[in-house]
Amino acid sequence: MNFKQSFKRTVNLGILRKKHTEVPDGLMKRCKVCKTAVFVEEARQNQDICPSCGNYFRMHARHRIEQVLDEGSFEEWDTDLEEKNPMGYRGYLEKLSGLREKTGLDEAVLTGKGRINGIPTAFGVCDSRFLMASMGEVVGEKITRAVERATKDRLPVIFFVCSGGARMQEGMTSLMQMAKTSAAIRRHSDAGLLYISVLTNPTTGGVTASFAMLGDIILAEPGALIGFAGPRVIEQTIGQKLPAGFQKSEFLLEHGFLDGIVERKEMKRTLHQLLRMHALPMERKECSSEKQIAELHKKLETVFARRKPEEGMEAWDHVSLARSAERPRSADFLALLFDGFTELHGDRCFRDDPSVIGGLAFFEGRPVTVIAQEKGHGTKENVKRNFGMVSPEGYRKAQRLMKQAEKFHRPVLFFVDTPGAFCGMEAEERGQGEAIARSLYDLSALKTPVFSLVIGEGGSGGALAFALADEVWMMEHAVYSILSPEGFASILWKDSSRAREAAKVMGMTADQLKKQGMVEEVIPEEVPLTLENLPKEIGRVREGIRLFLDTYGIFSDEELLKHRWERFRIM
Repeated sequence: MNFKQSFKRTVNLGILRKKHTEVPDGLMKRCKVCKTAVFVEEARQNQDICPSCGNYFRMHARHRIEQVLDEGSFEEWDTDLEEKNPMGYRGYLEKLSGLREKTGLDEAVLTGKGRINGIPTAFGVCDSRFLMASMGEVVGEKITRAVERATKDRLPVIFFVCSGGARMQEGMTSLMQMAKTSAAIRRHSDAGLLYISVLTNPTTGGVTASFAMLGDIILAEPGALIGFAGPRVIEQTIGQKLPAGFQKSEFLLEHGFLDGIVERKEMKRTLHQLLRMHALPMERKECSSEKQIAELHKKLETVFARRKPEEGMEAWDHVSLARSAERPRSADFLALLFDGFTELHGDRCFRDDPSVIGGLAFFEGRPVTVIAQEKGHGTKENVKRNFGMVSPEGYRKAQRLMKQAEKFHRPVLFFVDTPGAFCGMEAEERGQGEAIARSLYDLSALKTPVFSLVIGEGGSGGALAFALADEVWMMEHAVYSILSPEGFASILWKDSSRAREAAKVMGMTADQLKKQGMVEEVIPEEVPLTLENLPKEIGRVREGIRLFLDTYGIFSDEELLKHRWERFRIM
């Protein structure tokens, strides 16, 4: 045993069994989770993560800058703002002076400009050593000025947030910073610019209720405490005992308030990927949309040249193929069509619905938003995904992502595969009808190209909420209908066993729907389509999407909306 190991063992046996976490000379500190004494330098070299249990220590602001930004790229802003004492709170200014000397910071937040793998961004990071990163006037002013400058210079904004909330010593002046920072973020958003918020431990109070939760994309570190009222406040105010994991980042992800949880070792790569996905959109121009669309479908005649149809196939055979457990799901299509898919989670209201996969990706170098209904493979995943039956929060997640796509003029690509919207009691309690109606309402006026592909089942309004698009295409053996054949037979004939007969009269196959003008294209597929032969078949889908984006991607907002309106107006 060498000296370092011997010293560390001695420390862990009791020399440091005290309430404070660091040796007086700053050599070591104790992990609050596993109680192990850790060398401060060893933890720092491990990105301020406990080497024994993986617990995340709070990271100093300048360490965060070193971790995330390119070396030497950070240019600090607004270092000379004057501190005030609006309430005349005794000893407050002296406290601030002492913290400046102890931490080397002028306040609880650093703001400035830096680069992430060469991409410039406005950047801010809070430091809990300075009055628990509470938000007083100077903190609010620094954040607001950084956002204003980013708006003027057309820069994205990334904030690493931690805070105990409003700064009590400044009273209502502190509270007003919530309004000021939120308004600044809104002006930045209205300019069509990206804001990414990264929540770290702890993020609470008025900071949570303002700029921290307003990101276009909201990420968090693992295990971070995030909430409006902290656990101690809740327990002392209403006497309620809180369950384990309450208000942790994993809890917030499950309940729909985060896009994702990112480990520190992946943070720079993730942020770089997100910045790349928000590059300038394709140039748009005035052109004859009718002529361009006609040329698109002329090209697609060759791309989607049909093999000889299977003889003797009835509508029910298509239903069986569309429902087959062996049929590829949306996630299988996404894996073959897109690069760098980054899933975004949650409806920002109640829950993350696993039956909807949504996020950002590159399609042949072009940023796109992808939203898909997902059934999953195997019983366990089927249950997790609710067999592709979408709940209200799933539709609201899609609405959030499609509006985000509109802001950045990313095309929206939908993949439809659902037996229908979830019809449970809880879905009705949370407004299933309103959620579907709102999707149709938003899609009708979405100012970005919208494409929808029915890959399996397209069941009723649950599918239509993902298919009010500029064009709707279907795989050859997919089906799309007013409801299931069983439901149709049950309603009209009071006998669900006549489902096969119902399928014949419902006009639900791809060929029938194309003849009726309900879908524009039918993509040929091998019978049966499986995971094994999908890679061979995916080329046609890829070529079709490429041609769609080339065509619709250059249309003006007015042309897009006019065409979409006319498409549904004639039905």
